Amino acid sequence: MIIVMRPDAAEVEIEHVIERIRGAGLEPHVSRGVKQTIIGAKGDETALRSLPLEATAGVEKVVPIMKPWRLASRAFRPEGSVVRVGEVEIGAGAFAIAAGPCTVETRESLLETARAVSAAGARLLRGGAFKPRTSPYDFQGLGEEGLKLLAEAREATGLAVVTEVRDLRHVELVARYADCIQIGARNMQNFDLLKEVGAARKPVLLKRGMAATVKEWLMCAEYILAEGNPNVILCERGIRTFEDSTRFTFDVSAIPNAKHESHLPVVADPSHAAGHRHLVAAVACAAVAAGADGLLVEVHPRPEEAVCDGGQALLPADFERLARQVEAVRAALAPVGV
Repeated sequence: MIIVMRPDAAEVEIEHVIERIRGAGLEPHVSRGVKQTIIGAKGDETALRSLPLEATAGVEKVVPIMKPWRLASRAFRPEGSVVRVGEVEIGAGAFAIAAGPCTVETRESLLETARAVSAAGARLLRGGAFKPRTSPYDFQGLGEEGLKLLAEAREATGLAVVTEVRDLRHVELVARYADCIQIGARNMQNFDLLKEVGAARKPVLLKRGMAATVKEWLMCAEYILAEGNPNVILCERGIRTFEDSTRFTFDVSAIPNAKHESHLPVVADPSHAAGHRHLVAAVACAAVAAGADGLLVEVHPRPEEAVCDGGQALLPADFERLARQVEAVRAALAPVGV
């Protein structure tokens, strides 16, 4: 259940509603928008049904939410949420690209890449310091040293940092260096990790699991939101199907589907979906045309030397062309006056 306050509701009226929710044994979640405040109630809603909340001063309407993802539901914030990562806004019309290497390798390579993608229009730097790999013998990342290099690249370029956490023990460490904490596809349903990053209060980029439904994806976002962290960004990165000509199958329909069901921003990772450099730009443009609020793109100055995923990493010049293509697609989709 959500309670929509009137635009002119006084703070004392908002606090009164919050106290009534608490008095009924439920946990209030307050979302303060530019025009209105919306209050969600977490718990057994039957305890609220006997309360005349719609007659309470300052309340505009009470909306029951039938979806199990109550806080992630579009009904909770119909206009859509904007998540701020550093100084970068994502969602509800605000678009941004995160670009960088699959994993942080060396200081020189990272700084070279960061400067190149920043010059081409990226607003965020992506790069893994902790890498979950299929094989235990593959490169697992530089750990804290990689986080320090990402922070140095941020200082040098102004790009906000998006990096993955894969272990409960590393959440505090990653939050210390990152502007946005990424939950990878393999950890989408690691519920204890979701709760921990929710409690960390940093923006969270939640990748869809490779075999997860959209409903399961949204329920995982709910775990983070339920911890009091409203700053969740969903990321479609392809799902596993019988098709083997691409790394994964990019589910373009998941973008408008998730945006219909949820107020959370949705971005896309065309690099992991395609798995091949020559396909990345086409998948990226399809994602933007479907309504994506941003992109994660792998870029490396020398892909043939990359420690991992070199085959899907764009050269800086390729990324610059992709950024221009994306802007052309967004311009073509701009609202047309009647």
